Amino acid sequence: MSHDSRDHHYAWWLIMCLCGVDYFSTLGYQPSIAFEGAGTLAPLATLVLVLVTLFGAYPVYSYVAGQTPDGVGSIGMIERLVGGWRGKIGVLVLIGFAATDFVITKTLSAADAAAHLISNSLFKEHAPPWLSNQVMMAAVLLLLLGAMFLKGYSEVVGIATVLVVAFLSLSFLIVGSGLWYLLTHPVLLQNWFSEIASGTYHLHEAPLSGHGLWVALGISCLIFPKLALGLSGFETGVLLIHLVRGTEANPHDEKARVANTRKLMLCAALIMSFFLIGSSLVTGTNTIIPATELSLETAEDGEITFKGKAIDRALAYVAHGESPHPINPLFGPLFGTIYDISTILILWFAGASAMAGLLNMVPRYLPRYGMAPEWASAYRPLIIGFTIINLLVTWAFRADVTAQGGAYATGVLVLMTSACIASLVHMQHESGDGGEHSPWKRIAFALITLVFIYTTITNITERPDGIIIASMFIGCVLLISIVSRVWRSQELRHKEFRFADDSARMLWTDICAEGAFRVLVPHRPGHRSLGEKEAEIRRRHRIPAEVPLVFLEVHYGDTSEFHNAPILSAKQEGERFIIVAKDVVSVSHTIAQIAIDMSKSGTPLEVVFGWSQGSSIKLALEFLLFGQGDIPNVVFDLLEKAVPDPARRPSVLVG
Repeated sequence: MSHDSRDHHYAWWLIMCLCGVDYFSTLGYQPSIAFEGAGTLAPLATLVLVLVTLFGAYPVYSYVAGQTPDGVGSIGMIERLVGGWRGKIGVLVLIGFAATDFVITKTLSAADAAAHLISNSLFKEHAPPWLSNQVMMAAVLLLLLGAMFLKGYSEVVGIATVLVVAFLSLSFLIVGSGLWYLLTHPVLLQNWFSEIASGTYHLHEAPLSGHGLWVALGISCLIFPKLALGLSGFETGVLLIHLVRGTEANPHDEKARVANTRKLMLCAALIMSFFLIGSSLVTGTNTIIPATELSLETAEDGEITFKGKAIDRALAYVAHGESPHPINPLFGPLFGTIYDISTILILWFAGASAMAGLLNMVPRYLPRYGMAPEWASAYRPLIIGFTIINLLVTWAFRADVTAQGGAYATGVLVLMTSACIASLVHMQHESGDGGEHSPWKRIAFALITLVFIYTTITNITERPDGIIIASMFIGCVLLISIVSRVWRSQELRHKEFRFADDSARMLWTDICAEGAFRVLVPHRPGHRSLGEKEAEIRRRHRIPAEVPLVFLEVHYGDTSEFHNAPILSAKQEGERFIIVAKDVVSVSHTIAQIAIDMSKSGTPLEVVFGWSQGSSIKLALEFLLFGQGDIPNVVFDLLEKAVPDPARRPSVLVG
């Protein structure tokens, strides 16, 4: 079976399950994180989060899906909006944040799966001591995930579907039973209302003082960014749009594919909204789960002195019947173990959608920029490389779920904020070009953008460790990119010759086939006339008048690109023949490739240059950044590597 995901298309609900193993699996730790961040205000803060999801994140990513049916996502939108090196650096920074999001998704989920496993009473009784180590178990789960991906996408999508259906069914039973118990025992909700009304929020530090409903709502609006992990999944959805089947008759139908992707994201958002609100009411109201069981106490030296039994496993706590209330007669060690198994499996597999996002994102950008080796486009080496990174991150964090939460939220929120900004700018450009976006729609997107900017800044301020970790990923991406670009700068980098029209194509074919021209003279337009340059060239290099010269004019395109695909045309002025190359990435590479093609028939030609002016450092930087620099020497090196046989190699003359 081919491992290229682009060879396969799946129904939208199957891809929803693949994205959902990341999105839905956060129920394994989200209720605990919600209580840690919002205390007994968790249901209200979660309600704010759900409103932001449905009326903020979904409309933005619905727009992104419509603009990127090829699956480039918000990062691709920004690349198209901002050209040159500014765009490339912006994309690299966002790739660093995306790598933070996707890698931490895998390591955090594996860590929480390990926490569920080693907390299970049956596992404790029968497992050997070395398997009770959370770091060890998280590493084993990550290795198994990498091995599963080596099998291919079909197996991954099939397993994801089974796991999502099983996990959501069991979670629905737990959340539904908890909500029913609260409804049939109204005194519990009354106790919660009383705590909220009196200002007893079980928060370490409330951003507002006072009590009452409006104060509680104000605090919830201010602290909901701490719950931002519940927003994950949208970026992966648009990155995997190329896997979504359009129609049965035409799987590649873009319009149907976009519509199905939007359906996928909306369905996932609605399902998750129910579970987020429901689980927060069941676990975060100091009723079914006492607040102490979701609390963590540490000494001044950072040593944990008390850790509640429900931390990182709030729904599992209820499923095991550990609540002081008889929620459901089914709940107990047996049912809890079944739920633990489903939770562990979906958390283990949560990295599948993250891995899918990475496998789609990295080959799309870095090799094309020359900022990663060619093997970075290969499926298996990438899986092995990402698995090694996951193991290192797990070891560095000691598989601590809470410690990784800040980095995860930072990655998610920065990507969402970039999607908002890209959508707003794109919408503004379209409106300027006569698009049909109403002013009200642009105002709405502007407000959504402000909400996400606030959420991102608040999260970074509250948990600066997240931006520190993300900066490390960004630094690694930039360092690898710079080293790779320098290392690969001497590759020929030729992608193709494009032609201005059919006559230019035919003329170029004739030039290469006939081999009539034996001297190629690069010419920079505007400095002096061709007549003056030809006279000087013939005098300095003693070229007889009967030897024809062909001049080459080069016009720059986006020099930040790596692969060269110039547009060729030709013209004749008197007895002189001029080849014009436009949209050039690198002058040196263009000259070298043209010289090679013109030398395929007959005697290799000679390329005649003048000396390059400037210091060696300045010329080297100009070459790396702008495709200029010491052109004669670079052309000589390129020809020497591309044509090993000196008898067939074009010559370089400098004078």
